[in-house]
Amino acid sequence: MNEMRDTNYKQAKEPKTPLAGPYGHPIHPLLVTVPIGAWMSSVAFDFIGPASEDEWAYAIGAKRLIDIGIITATGAAMFGLIDFLQIPRGKRAWYTGLAHAGLNVAALSLFAVNSATRGQRIRGREPGPSVTWWQRGMSLMTAMSLLASGWLGGSLTYHYGVRVADEEHQKETGYREDGMRPLTDMLRL
Repeated sequence: MNEMRDTNYKQAKEPKTPLAGPYGHPIHPLLVTVPIGAWMSSVAFDFIGPASEDEWAYAIGAKRLIDIGIITATGAAMFGLIDFLQIPRGKRAWYTGLAHAGLNVAALSLFAVNSATRGQRIRGREPGPSVTWWQRGMSLMTAMSLLASGWLGGSLTYHYGVRVADEEHQKETGYREDGMRPLTDMLRL
């Protein structure tokens, strides 16, 4: 935490532009849930498919999920880049962000190659398995790199506090007594 506690440590907490989301509530973490979910689901489809009655249905589903992940990851990456540009260059958080971005670009690229190779196979309904074992292996390895990238993204947020409201702001807005009943009390019947 001391790494970001210099005169510029608040810079990484501020949005570079209103498009990145308001102070303390960035858009990037919200958007990454879609490609991660799509890609992880495609891996599940890859391994469920061979045990099903209609392997091709799972193969087509996995291909579509990979494509959804590619499209939505591109959008999420733009918002991540906006947040990354706010981190002071040369700090540990900056290098962590660089590694996070690098793993994500690699995952996006590998899933793009994987999608392209599946497209030929699906269109032609070639004889043999609908998804090859090397395609399954590539999906699994790429998904594992996403887990490592997610760990680094979590470090940016929870360890370095990138785009997280500072403690004073949290105290002023979230921990004051303002007469509101807790949400749990309001939900009781």
